[in-house]
Amino acid sequence: MSDYKHTLNLPETDFPMRGNLPKREPARIQRWQEIDLYQRLREAGQGRKTFVLHDGPPYANGSIHIGHAVNKILKDIIVKSKGLAGFDAPYVPGWDCHGLPIEHKVETTHGKHLPPDEARALCREYAAEQIQGQMTDFVRLGVIGDWERPYRTMDFVNEAGEVRALAEMVRHGYVFKGLKPVNWCFDCGSALAEAEVEYADKKSDAIDVAFAAEDSSALAAAFGLERLSKPAAVVIWTTTPWTIPANQALNVHPDVDYALVDTGERLLVLAEALVESCLQRFDLQGEVTATTAGAKLENLQFRHPFYDRLSPVYLGDYVETDAGTGIVHSAPAYGVDDFVTCRAYGMEFEAIQNPVMGDGVYVDDLPFFGGQMIWKANPQIVAKLEEVGALLAHEKITHSYMHCWRHKTPVIYRATAQWFVGMDIEGQDGRTLRQRALDGIEATQFVPSWGKARLHSMIANRPDWCISRQRNWGVPIPFFLDRASGELHPRTVELMEEVASRIEKEGIDAWFRLDPAELLGDESALYEKVTDTLDVWFDSGTTHWHVLRGSHAAVFDHPEQGEGPAADLYLEGSDQHRGWFHSSLLTGCAIDGHPPYKGLLTHGFTVDAQGRKMSKSVGNVVAPQEVMDKLGADILRLWVASTDYSGEMAVSDEILKRTADVYRRIRNTSRFLLANLNGFDAQRDAVPFEDMLALDQWVVDRAAQLQARIEKAYADYRFLEVYQQVHTFCARELGGFYLDVIKDRQYTTQADSLARRSCQTALYRVVEALARWVAPILSFTAEEIYEHIPGERKASVLLETFYTDLNTLADDAVFGRDFWEQVLEVKQAVNKCLEDARNAKVIKSGLAAEVTLYVNDALRESLGRLGSELRFVLLTSEVHLASLDSAEAKNAETTELTGLKVAVTASSHAKCERCWHHREDVGSHAEHPDLCGRCISNLPEGPGEERHYA
Repeated sequence: MSDYKHTLNLPETDFPMRGNLPKREPARIQRWQEIDLYQRLREAGQGRKTFVLHDGPPYANGSIHIGHAVNKILKDIIVKSKGLAGFDAPYVPGWDCHGLPIEHKVETTHGKHLPPDEARALCREYAAEQIQGQMTDFVRLGVIGDWERPYRTMDFVNEAGEVRALAEMVRHGYVFKGLKPVNWCFDCGSALAEAEVEYADKKSDAIDVAFAAEDSSALAAAFGLERLSKPAAVVIWTTTPWTIPANQALNVHPDVDYALVDTGERLLVLAEALVESCLQRFDLQGEVTATTAGAKLENLQFRHPFYDRLSPVYLGDYVETDAGTGIVHSAPAYGVDDFVTCRAYGMEFEAIQNPVMGDGVYVDDLPFFGGQMIWKANPQIVAKLEEVGALLAHEKITHSYMHCWRHKTPVIYRATAQWFVGMDIEGQDGRTLRQRALDGIEATQFVPSWGKARLHSMIANRPDWCISRQRNWGVPIPFFLDRASGELHPRTVELMEEVASRIEKEGIDAWFRLDPAELLGDESALYEKVTDTLDVWFDSGTTHWHVLRGSHAAVFDHPEQGEGPAADLYLEGSDQHRGWFHSSLLTGCAIDGHPPYKGLLTHGFTVDAQGRKMSKSVGNVVAPQEVMDKLGADILRLWVASTDYSGEMAVSDEILKRTADVYRRIRNTSRFLLANLNGFDAQRDAVPFEDMLALDQWVVDRAAQLQARIEKAYADYRFLEVYQQVHTFCARELGGFYLDVIKDRQYTTQADSLARRSCQTALYRVVEALARWVAPILSFTAEEIYEHIPGERKASVLLETFYTDLNTLADDAVFGRDFWEQVLEVKQAVNKCLEDARNAKVIKSGLAAEVTLYVNDALRESLGRLGSELRFVLLTSEVHLASLDSAEAKNAETTELTGLKVAVTASSHAKCERCWHHREDVGSHAEHPDLCGRCISNLPEGPGEERHYA
């Protein structure tokens, strides 16, 4: 028996079967850095249309978690896909650097009460260290960006830009000083943004308190009575006894019916719908003697339980009757609704009782409770109410309550003098900021679409934005206030530019060190220097001002929209509707009249396989660093692409293991394509599309169709569809059909034959396209595939655009799309029958079989076009077509395909030692007794085999 192995065109490639990603990826990153890939991408993009994804800055504190990885990978996929689509897509990563968490960390490490300038220096140093650590991990994820020149909100130029952005808002008239209740943390000693508040269970004292009527005749008249027979009181219910010392009013709903209830000793005013539950809670018996509408109670006066002052009744639509008494006690310093209602009824700022200081302690001169912490004073307030006979009920309840997200301690609403951005102040175009923002939302593309309603609701209902904080580590609000009037200096905008110029050179310390006389001269004694800092959401919310048109304007060289630039896309987690999306929208609309973005993409949060939040205590945390060390960044990237990011994104070791299985399918498919390009030179050997074999034309056409869908999916940010399309193509069209069919032709025909070169041309085009399809997702692997493709290569696949040399079949082609789809279905049906025959020990392999297809007329006509080459498609040694109506068909195996039955028998012929087909002529050729005639013709000295279709 002769060895004919040397006459075969066996696959050969240096592309390794195993990815070994944890080891190879760092080397790839090093190469990207050595060739300065990001700069090369910018050079390649010159003259192209620009696509700008403006990076939402992660906070510079702590190691990155799986949520960070999702966010950065999604952004990277988009940027890379836009580059492949022919855009210039710069990516400048950024970091949020100011604010409480960093200041808190420095206090924890170095102690409180540091000199302010020293504290700020330590904060800046700490933030820089954190940025470096996070940057290392982002780079390890394969994210390509301007890592040499990111933006940081603490960079002097950006701190100055923030001051200039604020100056623009002052110039437009949107900034004012006011006394309003804001979220206040005693541990922070500062106002909190909405996004800095979280909810957790808290045990509180729930009390029902009676406020005695001041004018019984007026109360009687309100209930349609001539007089009252006994003392009367209105009853309130609250879970914040500490606010009772600050009570200044009572609120009822104008449309709710209220009852006057006789309980024996006195009359109580309660919401009619709650009388029964209230009496049960008070442990009293009672009878309703009269009812009236809440509107009739307006402006009636009731006496404070233990202070010598009156509390009038004001009407409020927010009063509810699902619990309590239907009457709300109003402490305008400690409730937003209370504040708004009291102000609407004419209460002056100066008249508002605000006895709680910033540390949570009552002012010393507050009768009964001065100098006490409010939480500790609660029991004494309850005792005082009982002492004066005003306490009707008292119980402990557990309820959801506001907490500081950093300190995990309860927070309160507290009226303080703060700086606000007015939502309902009209701009120069006659629209309020709220209306500008709502109009901007209408003009924005939302992915997913539900984000629109969510952001619209938040803007429509939000109060004025409190932008001031009382902290060290933050961008200052560089205002000078008239000591006599409290008004801003008339040259405020001009002075802010002078401050910004100094900050641009020296950082925020330039303001805190500033002697007012340096700017105000002789009038400095008349003005007070503001020491407040800006809300950290103002920091990130104004990055469009000083990044898109400031420090990186040249990078984002794109047409401006209206008065200022608008990025093509902002992308963040779903919590950013109340965070960065929100603050950016307001600042953009205040400064430029439109949002700083054209589109918003929202992704969900990561959970484990059971849908639970990631928690160290539960032990279900998936750390991206561990995944990269164990499986590689490409597996993490593929998981992100394979997950529907519009909702919660489940991740676990098992899920990542399944992702790795899909990765291997794509890698092995790529390896097969590359291995069969052995000896192929596209310049020399490529076959024109019209001369290619029919099956090769089909696979190129399939790739062309697929690429159109992939490009559209990338453009629409549907990465799950890209993943599914590529995986299906590798598993079904390639692995399940084409690659199996071509092996015989690839291996056994002559090296330079049309049959083989046609096939190699198809493989070449498919792998050229495939490397680009997966490059935004499997960036490391795509580079490896790309550099193993024969021919001249660029320095990176990312410098390419989507492959353009993919021809398509004509609609009327004889061997068109419908034809090959039918053949594929027939092959799948035959494969099942062959498998059944193998299991039944009828045959050892498909090539040891002869198959008879019993077909209807339509299938006979269709399959008959392939002639004798049908056997190569079905991977059997012989195929016969017979009528479905023949008697023999009754004994054939029925398939799921209409019009097809299959009979499988073992071939009686000898096996060719070269192609393994069982052929009648094996053994009849004296010179090559072990070969079939086809293989003899395919030997190097032979005339070669002629193939037309497969």
